[in-house]
Amino acid sequence: MNDQDLFYLLALLKVDGVGDIVGKKLLHSFGNASAIFKAKNTELASVDGIGSVLIKNLKDKSIFEKAQKELEYIRKNDIDISFFQDENYPERLKHCFDAPILIFTAGNLDFKKKKIISIVGTRQITSYGTDFCRKLIEDLAPLDPVIVSGFAYGVDIVAHQAAMDFNLQTIGVLAHGLNQIYPRTHKKYMSRMEENGGFITEFWSDSNPDKEKFVRRNRIVAGMTEATIVIESADKGGSLITANMANEYNRDVFAVPGRVTDKYSQGCNNLIKTQKANVLTNAADLIYMLNWDIKEKTKSIQKQLFIDLNPDEQKIYDFLLKNGKELLDIIAIECDFPIFKMSGILINMELKGIIRPLPGKLFEVI
Repeated sequence: MNDQDLFYLLALLKVDGVGDIVGKKLLHSFGNASAIFKAKNTELASVDGIGSVLIKNLKDKSIFEKAQKELEYIRKNDIDISFFQDENYPERLKHCFDAPILIFTAGNLDFKKKKIISIVGTRQITSYGTDFCRKLIEDLAPLDPVIVSGFAYGVDIVAHQAAMDFNLQTIGVLAHGLNQIYPRTHKKYMSRMEENGGFITEFWSDSNPDKEKFVRRNRIVAGMTEATIVIESADKGGSLITANMANEYNRDVFAVPGRVTDKYSQGCNNLIKTQKANVLTNAADLIYMLNWDIKEKTKSIQKQLFIDLNPDEQKIYDFLLKNGKELLDIIAIECDFPIFKMSGILINMELKGIIRPLPGKLFEVI
């Protein structure tokens, strides 16, 4: 985007009363931001929902000084820009009515990947939540999904770290400008994240991480992804807001169940109880519900891989070969494996083209 177009877009976004919805309406009517400022009052008034107060605000010259200052900051710091009509804008986010007109990005981002999920939850993550989150990402790693979260304490940073540990792209959606980082203790993760992933935000360099900005941030987390996963949450919290937004955007939502007495399982259990989220017990649940095609990974796999089974895989293969299709729980019991370990083994066997999943958590030898 050239400097002139960006300048007028920034100016438009700084007009009091122009948000993403109104801004898109004006851009649709006049074609570009520059034309909006050149339009006559009568032309502006002809746009549905544009009244005299907003027309007056569009004539405020001070917005151009603010736009120029931000433009200079963007160019000086080599910040990348994504406009909602451009190809380099997250595809799923384009379809959200209130998606940001502009997002600012830093790092090595690839928005064209199809498998993009968000993982959210409490800032007070427990050992149960940490173990589940890391195991989930480890088991999904062969499918190369992008992991999106909010770079906050708790579930967010655990998800980002696990993604980096398993060489997955991970994206932190920030509630402030790219000139700072919050919380400050997470600054140590920035360079590593930017190597394979990075950060996005809709907020300018003069934006501080105020409470309301985190709520606005959450719609990006929900909107740009195929599914939102809530690992742990109390009965109230930002992750539940993200889950509700995902539902409104017609995205899949998953929640990890927990004991009814556990404070940070109440939110997840309520999402499941009210049918706002699918139950998530392992990676296989997610793969099945999202209909991720593992065949894409197995087409080039040769039959010789059958001789490369490790002892755990061989035990499951022999059991299924003898008994035919069987439930995941039954396989775990008969082969003497804990459930949490099963998902990883089964996914690897699917990738090798040895077994395939069937509806109802059934598996069979191919």
